[in-house]
Amino acid sequence: MAERHITPTEDFDVFKAEMSKEDFMVFSDYIYTRYGIKMPEIKRVMLQGRLLKRIRELGMHSYSEYKDYFFSPEGQEKELYDFLSVVTTNKTDFFREAVHFDYLASDVLPELVKEGKKTVKIWSSACSSGEELYTISIVLHEFMEKHPGFGYQILGTDISNNVMDKAVKGIYAERTIDVIPLALKKKYFFRSKDRHNPTVRVSPELQKNITLKYLNLMDNQYDIKEMYDVIFCRNVLIYFDRETQEKVINKLCRHLVSGGYLFIGHSESVANMEVPLKNIKPTIFKRI
Repeated sequence: MAERHITPTEDFDVFKAEMSKEDFMVFSDYIYTRYGIKMPEIKRVMLQGRLLKRIRELGMHSYSEYKDYFFSPEGQEKELYDFLSVVTTNKTDFFREAVHFDYLASDVLPELVKEGKKTVKIWSSACSSGEELYTISIVLHEFMEKHPGFGYQILGTDISNNVMDKAVKGIYAERTIDVIPLALKKKYFFRSKDRHNPTVRVSPELQKNITLKYLNLMDNQYDIKEMYDVIFCRNVLIYFDRETQEKVINKLCRHLVSGGYLFIGHSESVANMEVPLKNIKPTIFKRI
């Protein structure tokens, strides 16, 4: 058999540079100071991997080049939202930690009706790409059908406009609604006709009472004028240190009515914090 030789191609992507410790510290300090997200040295490889795609898309050749661009006036204006989408974790699902939605339907909403509440206001403070928002909306719609005259308003906020764009569109991979009962799928989702890329779109009735707004939980004061009966702040506190967690919870509570409910993630805790909350169930609290 004749010998065959492999000739290297010149156009192959040979970007192999690593992020220096100094560059990582600049990014890490910025992320913590601006957004409260802890990023210790052990996460350098993770950040390096997440930024690599953006560096390639921008036609740059090193992390230092990207750093200089990002912190320039042009970079802060044009790159910030893409940077946030890359460095923040936007993992979410429909009916994630379903016990919260069960409690909302079985206890919270009937309590509000009993108190004479006509319109419930709920805030999803880290709404990401919208799955939590639409899950809440499904629960409320189902409740409304059994309680004529009852209405709701939902606010969704996040630090990433890019992921909120997905929430605005309300289009998701079809597999993401596998956890939803068939009757609710048929009622609240429209299937695409593209079988090569099967997607679903949420029904307009789920969207009509939802408002979306940019908000950084690290802000000293939140540009929120309403008071809310229920606030969801789930699986975001884990990225903050203990002091920041306590500050964020207290700021959220300023917008929670007396007797209102706060839901946090199952890996999160407010133990030993100075916060105006009473524990009702694990990860479910009531404003004192």
